[in-house]
Amino acid sequence: MTHQDYADRCEELFAVGGFTKVRKLAESGLEELGPDPVLYRWLGLAHAAEDEDDHDAEAEKAYEAGLAQWPEDLGLLVSYLELCLRADEWTYPRRSARAGLLKERIAMLAPAGSPEAARVENALGWAGRGYWQDVRERTASVRAERAALTSHSADVAEALEQGGQAPAPPEDLRAAEVAAALELLAGPWRAPLRFLVRYRVAAYVATFMLVLATNKALVLSGTVSYSVWGWFWYAPLLLADAKLKQARRLARQRVIDAMEARHAETAAAG
Repeated sequence: MTHQDYADRCEELFAVGGFTKVRKLAESGLEELGPDPVLYRWLGLAHAAEDEDDHDAEAEKAYEAGLAQWPEDLGLLVSYLELCLRADEWTYPRRSARAGLLKERIAMLAPAGSPEAARVENALGWAGRGYWQDVRERTASVRAERAALTSHSADVAEALEQGGQAPAPPEDLRAAEVAAALELLAGPWRAPLRFLVRYRVAAYVATFMLVLATNKALVLSGTVSYSVWGWFWYAPLLLADAKLKQARRLARQRVIDAMEARHAETAAAG
């Protein structure tokens, strides 16, 4: 295998969230073939993607190790800049302070209009956000996750109506998510959950009406002065959504395993 082979495999695994596998693969490539700026960048990105302090420190080590040998590598410089811009200036003053130096170096190497320059501008725009911009960004992230879950639910509902799913390649993430959901929702005891998934929108509307009616009935009856008991009607819907989220995690792992199996077969054939 070459450095490029390792980098291609890192890119595939990173795209489906296999960050642990990317780190192991990048480290193996560096150990087997020696230093390479692209593998150092993938190693750093796979650490930074975890968004934890210890992983950020390891990402910084990877970027610095690469830049020590390739000080003008734009991939490493931009990735390191993004990490530094994320750092808290009180907790990690050294890392945060490096952002200015990295920006200057990138400006000299990346002409206006280049992909690297665009990445820098996006990163700087993110770093300069205020409190309300952060709130809007988090809200947008939550909406995106809900939209993804709704789309996944629609795929599963279609498969349930058709009585199953057509065969699909093992590395097709969307198909793998549906297959995992069908497995987790199988069985007679999960028939109510399958019903809720098939009619998810209508179920949410009906549940909201039940919540209002229950709370109002309890208050009007004099049982309580203020009621939140009606919100318990949402429990079955939340359980159904939890199964869908579990299916997406399971599918992601299966796709990662399928990719690794293909990589192993390719290596063995080579």
